[in-house]
Amino acid sequence: MKGIGNMKEKIIETSIELFDRKGFKETSVQEIVEAIGVTKGAFYYYFKSKEELLKDICISYIEDLLEQQQRILQDSEKSCTKKLYEIVYMLIRNIKARRKSARIFFREMRHLHEDHLQEIKAKRRVFRQHYQQLIEAGIARGEFKPTLTPDMITFGILGITNWSYYWFQPDGEISEEALTDIYVDLILNGIKNRESLKEK
Repeated sequence: MKGIGNMKEKIIETSIELFDRKGFKETSVQEIVEAIGVTKGAFYYYFKSKEELLKDICISYIEDLLEQQQRILQDSEKSCTKKLYEIVYMLIRNIKARRKSARIFFREMRHLHEDHLQEIKAKRRVFRQHYQQLIEAGIARGEFKPTLTPDMITFGILGITNWSYYWFQPDGEISEEALTDIYVDLILNGIKNRESLKEK
């Protein structure tokens, strides 16, 4: 049984490498099995199709994010501002751990048929709703401005963090912590110099 589980994991890991490098459509099942050194029969033992494999990769990615998000949100000792920071940091930190899966999630999900997409969209919607509820709670507690439109702010924050997967280099000059600080400062304070506001 252990060998069976390892083979499925090997198929997933190899597919993530190939999908990220070549693209989902451009990668064949034959290329996947050749890279591992097994037959197509081994692939189809675990997955009905290449599309089902892509769905599993996307589901695994979003479920992992949901679990991490939930752990942060359940901490009753932390303020909404602190939780916002930690969720942003969690998303940035995941770039190093799951960058290829993230790119596949955002780039290749369009190749899934609607029946496969429904489950993924539902989980992605839950992640967004949890984020929005955090913004709403922060407004209610007076931590965030009462004039904010929570759903638009949520989409904006997700847009900023999600696109980081395409350009951010965790081992570059800017650390994960520094980028999180930049993003959270931008979200909470904007880019306008407060001293210039006083002058006008």
